[in-house]
Amino acid sequence: MPSSLTRTWGPELPELLGSANAFENLSVTGVTKHFGSKRHPHVALDNVDLAVSPSSTIGIVGESGSGKSTLSRLMVGLDHPTTGTVSLDGTPVRQLLAREATAIRFHRSVQYIAQDTTSSFDPRRSLRDSVRAPLRTLYGLDQAESDRRVDAMVGSLGLDPRLADRRPHHVSGGQRQRFAIARALIVEPRLILCDEVVSALDVSVQGSILNLLKDYAERSRAAIVFVSHGLPATAFISEEMVVMNTGRIVERGATTTVIENPQDAYTRKLINAYRFDRSGRAAALVSAGGL
Repeated sequence: MPSSLTRTWGPELPELLGSANAFENLSVTGVTKHFGSKRHPHVALDNVDLAVSPSSTIGIVGESGSGKSTLSRLMVGLDHPTTGTVSLDGTPVRQLLAREATAIRFHRSVQYIAQDTTSSFDPRRSLRDSVRAPLRTLYGLDQAESDRRVDAMVGSLGLDPRLADRRPHHVSGGQRQRFAIARALIVEPRLILCDEVVSALDVSVQGSILNLLKDYAERSRAAIVFVSHGLPATAFISEEMVVMNTGRIVERGATTTVIENPQDAYTRKLINAYRFDRSGRAAALVSAGGL
């Protein structure tokens, strides 16, 4: 496994629609999300505001049911708010996704990596087909060029390119997660939203995947939103931490500040579940067994 992710998969991708795949701001404004019936709604999100700027790394933490995964799905347009708006550069995401041309621009800029790689890959298709699909759809590259980029990308993630010709259930969970990362990174996004991408993996695999994501963000100046219930992984990758409880943001700030001087009782509860000390984020990794 290379210690850093180097750009080996070819020249920069061509621009579409006269605009590079960049963004100025992804904003969540006054977002509330209800599930269930109108009579008996479940409030998953309650008046949430959040802004993501270029090159930022934001960790969103909270226990199961805190609303963090619901928020992540709204941010990438997989679901829509009951009230409030999620916007990319001032245009509602729902509006962007309604038209093919602007949906292409959105998906070139924003990519999503889910926890459940088993269901996020089509079991009938090879991993190669799945990883190259966004190159064909978003850039119109031919199969030969797409395959060349797939081989280079999966190789840069420490995978044997021959594994790409297997189906998803014929590789390990850690390998499948790297293919999910390859599928997201291959379009050179400016914002990567990671929803519990390492929580089901063992510590050694977690560490390699977190380093891959961090290397990409540092090299490309992309933003990362890292959603997790695990504080150590979030502390390692994030410069800013957002703490959620029962659908609300209860605390936010620089990661080291939140860890060393939490203001909310719920944040203190989360932190006390781990062996943090005053050295901050590095201590989080030690407490997790040397992640």
